[in-house]
Amino acid sequence: MTAVVSSMPKMPRIHLDSGPRLRVLRDSAIVAYRNLLTILRVPTLLVTATIQPLMFVFLFAYIFGGTLGGNQYREFLLAGIFTQTVAFNAAFTTVGLANDLQKGIIDRMRTLPMSRLAVLMGRTLSDLMVNVLSIAVMVGCGYVVGWRINGGIADAALAFGVILLFAFAMSWLGALTGLFSPNVEVAQSAGLIWLFPLSFISSAFISSQSLPGPLRVIAEWNPITAVAGAGRELFDNDAPPTFAPATGWPADHCIEYAVMCSVAILAIAVPLALLRYRKVASH
Repeated sequence: MTAVVSSMPKMPRIHLDSGPRLRVLRDSAIVAYRNLLTILRVPTLLVTATIQPLMFVFLFAYIFGGTLGGNQYREFLLAGIFTQTVAFNAAFTTVGLANDLQKGIIDRMRTLPMSRLAVLMGRTLSDLMVNVLSIAVMVGCGYVVGWRINGGIADAALAFGVILLFAFAMSWLGALTGLFSPNVEVAQSAGLIWLFPLSFISSAFISSQSLPGPLRVIAEWNPITAVAGAGRELFDNDAPPTFAPATGWPADHCIEYAVMCSVAILAIAVPLALLRYRKVASH
């Protein structure tokens, strides 16, 4: 009996870190967990991700809402606020990565037997969780000011999926900006200098048709316009009757265009960020 047992082939041991892809996922999860622990220990880091969106909601809903369409404008507004907030949260990634570079944390990670992709993936995944929290806070605030999801549950889930995909793509742009920033101070300004015009030359708060010629064209093809439009379509939030309806291919195919923009941003930002990380981490 012993001879029979000893002659049987042994079952191979399967380790979670047996493959390179699993190692990347494991390392990314560890880095993301480390970043989330930092936020838990310093909760003031969440001020920009939570308080600022609330200020925008109340500011536009009550100060401008009365003249732009009342409650119907508030329903139109929230998808734009969601989109603007996740775009602004890219600065959170920029500053966080620049801070890790300045404090030498990236240098310490470089000495560890871990994937280079995991450092950036962990940062963007943890900041994606911050975006989920921001959206949850804004949903509650939206219901307070009169916003409602008028569409189905599946459409609403798809809308939040499109917004979070855009948030993930913007985080990679933020990571790329942070890797090019020499210090945290520069990162704070560099992370917002391009986000403000990108968010306001769009239909996040108004109809793009009200903008003058060149700005209207930019707004119509702006990814923020597409993501906000996709959210409004899936939430079934109509624009106020005083707003001219958006026209053109991006408006007619806003959901597809929003996904295309996010995928295109990822296709460009991810390899560029990895190339820059290799250069920075090799110093």
